[in-house]
Amino acid sequence: MKIAIVGTSGAVGQELLRVLEERNFPLDELHLFGSARSAGTTYTFKGKQITVKELKHNDDFKGIDIAFVSAGGGTSLEYAGTITKHGTIMIDNSSAFRMEDDVPLVVPEVNAEDALNTPRGIIANPNCTTAQLVVALKAIEDISHIRKVHVATYQAASGAGAAAMQELEDQHSQLANGETPTVSKFAYQLAYNLIPQVDVFTDNGYTKEEMKMYYETRKIMHTDIEVSATCVRVPVMRAHSEAIWIETERPISLEEAREAFSKAEGVVVIDNPANKEYPMPLDLTGKDPVYVGRIRKDLTNENGLSFWSVSDQIRKGAALNAVQIAEYLIKQ
Repeated sequence: MKIAIVGTSGAVGQELLRVLEERNFPLDELHLFGSARSAGTTYTFKGKQITVKELKHNDDFKGIDIAFVSAGGGTSLEYAGTITKHGTIMIDNSSAFRMEDDVPLVVPEVNAEDALNTPRGIIANPNCTTAQLVVALKAIEDISHIRKVHVATYQAASGAGAAAMQELEDQHSQLANGETPTVSKFAYQLAYNLIPQVDVFTDNGYTKEEMKMYYETRKIMHTDIEVSATCVRVPVMRAHSEAIWIETERPISLEEAREAFSKAEGVVVIDNPANKEYPMPLDLTGKDPVYVGRIRKDLTNENGLSFWSVSDQIRKGAALNAVQIAEYLIKQ
């Protein structure tokens, strides 16, 4: 089993290395690829030093079974043909192919079998906020069809990459020292602030991030579910949070909902308001599951439920989800 990572130096590339090692992924050879700038850098995997090769249009992917690609949409579009031409399966973490009809968009807890149909040799990883959302929704969808979802996201700096995390850290230091904070990765200062914009605005007033949640959720769940999202960047280092309201075809009792969440694959329930126990990003960074809490009836809708969810978006929203797809392919 020969595996490649494209975009090793980024936050997701680094997490892929960790996840492959932690899960003892069954590989014989690991090949690392990156830009001309990162070529020659070495990383340690299972005690061995591996040098990053420059990604080029050549035959370097011949014999490689699975390539995890996390180097941005432009790189994915340019190199997809090069990566897949000798039969390599490309698991892509960018938005480049997510809504293509002949590319499956996969979250293994929800639609793993879609990964078996890859006419182009490409499988897309969904947007991090969508991955987290659909894992939680699947638990309820299995007991009653979900018609509508309203969701507000609280997205950590890490969703914009390693440089964004550094910028948030720098801003706190600069403000503490009475200096003007550096602002470059985000439109505004993120420290002590919230920015109600993730990605660019579209013609309907929603951002691309918000529309991704609409379209990707429908594709992954194979339903007519409707999703209305407001995505907000918050001064949290890592792990995204979501406040979620759903409308189901029939009323769901709290007992049913709690039981469904606690039985669901990839979901952990932390829901004990009396003891102030609920999911929080500070506690759940670096963890694999999607955590659910604050489960309650929606006061405005007889068929409504409301709950809170937290998940580490570099893991379940990116690296872990990609590795789970590969594990499923190998098992099949």
